[in-house]
Formats: sequence, structure tokens, C-alpha cells
Amino acid sequence: MIRYSLHCDKDHAFESWFQNSGAYDSQVKRKLVTCPVCGSAKVEKAIMAPRIVGKKGRDRIAAPVEAPAEAAPAPEATPLLMTQERELRSKLKELRDHIVKNADNVGERFPNEARKMHYGDIEHRPIYGEASPEEARALIDEGVEVSPIPVLPEDRN
Repeated sequence: MIRYSLHCDKDHAFESWFQNSGAYDSQVKRKLVTCPVCGSAKVEKAIMAPRIVGKKGRDRIAAPVEAPAEAAPAPEATPLLMTQERELRSKLKELRDHIVKNADNVGERFPNEARKMHYGDIEHRPIYGEASPEEARALIDEGVEVSPIPVLPEDRN
């Protein structure tokens, strides 16, 4: 999942989550992304600081990028967005809790364990653990099915 800071042609600022950058592009092209304040489908990405994931899996926000002086202030959160965000967070927490409850935490051995299961060296079982972005990409390139476990903002505090 990727979160974009967006703004419409009337300078309303808002955020939205997408499966990947291609999903964003496709939805904008089909005018499925609309401003929650005014309903405009003329939406563009706003400048935002990237998230950087460190070796231990904790992410940090890169140095903030100053917004242009003429940028409009962000609108107050609407009840609809707050409700949708709460529902999304609840479902992500439920998913993560299910994984933690029903899978073995293999920690840093995750890439090796996933490969062993993929190639039939050991019996398949649900696992989770840690992998660097490079290790995860290598697993995906080998055809090993892996997905990140959702991390919620309150987990970082």
C-alpha cells in the first residue's frame, strides 16, 4: 500500500491510500479519485516527504519538504474520512493480529524459511518475520509469495 498526499484543482488537500502507483494512475485516469471536500475529479499528487525503512524495519520520515507559500491550508477532517480511516485501520489491525496469532515468527530467518518452503525442502506453514527490501525483492523475483504485514501509525509510538 502507498499513501499519497493529494490536492484538487480548487486547492483542497487530502490523503488517500492505493495498492501501488499504477493503481493511483489508473484510478485518476478513470476519474475515480475525487476530492472529499468539493467532489472534483481534477486531482494531482502533492509534494510529500518519503518514508525510509531502516534495517530494523522501523521507518522514519525524511527531512520535511517545505510547501509552497501559496499552498492552501489543509481542510479539517470530514466525518466520512474519519469513519473510513477508522474502518481501514481496524481491518488492518485485524489482519495483522490474525497473522501474528496464526503464524510462526521466524524473525531474521524469514527469507531462508520462505525459500525452503517454496522449493519443498520443508513443510509449508504460515510464517512471518523480517526481511530487508532487497531480500523481499529477491524472494518475489524467485516466485516466492510474500507480503508485508500492515503497520499502523500507533505501532510506531
